[in-house]
Amino acid sequence: MKMIRFLTIASALSAVPLPSVAASLNSMNDVGAAVLACWTPPANTDNASVTLSFSFKRDGTLIGPPRTTAIHVTGDDKARKAYVDAAAKALQDCLPLSFSPSLAQGVAGNVFTLQFNSPKK
Repeated sequence: MKMIRFLTIASALSAVPLPSVAASLNSMNDVGAAVLACWTPPANTDNASVTLSFSFKRDGTLIGPPRTTAIHVTGDDKARKAYVDAAAKALQDCLPLSFSPSLAQGVAGNVFTLQFNSPKK
C-alpha cells in the first residue's frame, strides 16, 4: 500500500511543470528587466512608484531584505504598504537569478536600486 501511495505522489509531482533553466544574466540591465518581468502593480495604483535597494549574493539570492528608498503612492498607509509589499514580492518571486560568471563576480555585496512603476493613465 505504501508503494502505491509513493507512486501516486510521484506521478502527481511529475505533472507539475518545473521552471525552465533561464539564460544567464550578463548585465544589471538584464537583471532589472528580469525582475520587472515578475512585477504586477496592485490594482488602482495609477502613476505610482516605489524604489527598492538591495544586494545580491553571487548565487543570485538576496543579502537580507530589500529596503524602500523612495515611495510615491497616492492613498493611505495601507495603500503604500500594499505597493511596497507587491514590489518586494516581485523581487523575491524572481529569485534566485542566474548570473553569468563575470556578473556574479562583480555583483556580490554591491547595493542596487530598482524602481517599480505602475502604468500612467
